[in-house]
Amino acid sequence: MPRFAFFPCAFALLSLGLNTGVALAASYDFLAAPERDLNRVYRLDRTTGEIGACQYGLKEGAAVGITLCYEPGEGAGPQPASDYALVASSHEREGGVFRVDRRTGLMSICYVLNDKVVCTPPAK
Repeated sequence: MPRFAFFPCAFALLSLGLNTGVALAASYDFLAAPERDLNRVYRLDRTTGEIGACQYGLKEGAAVGITLCYEPGEGAGPQPASDYALVASSHEREGGVFRVDRRTGLMSICYVLNDKVVCTPPAK
């Protein structure tokens, strides 16, 4: 048997995956807000820079609470493709986090405003 006989099978499996619309999973980072009495966690898509947040909420008359999530709002949606990360300040009363672009050095501060996550314009 030839040394590379497995290639047709591997190619067929790869083709099948591509033809059926199988998508690669996104890579996310998660970071808790630095504010000590806030139970909020931010979620960042490391490639697009899109950021959202969720926190625990009480549900009236129920023993179990709910997860409240905030979708991306102004400035928090997808950015140019890059390598993004989340950084928390060490300020104990800060409810927001920094979205940093590791390739360009640009930074934005992102926080929940009303019912959306918003971010300031990127700056150096």
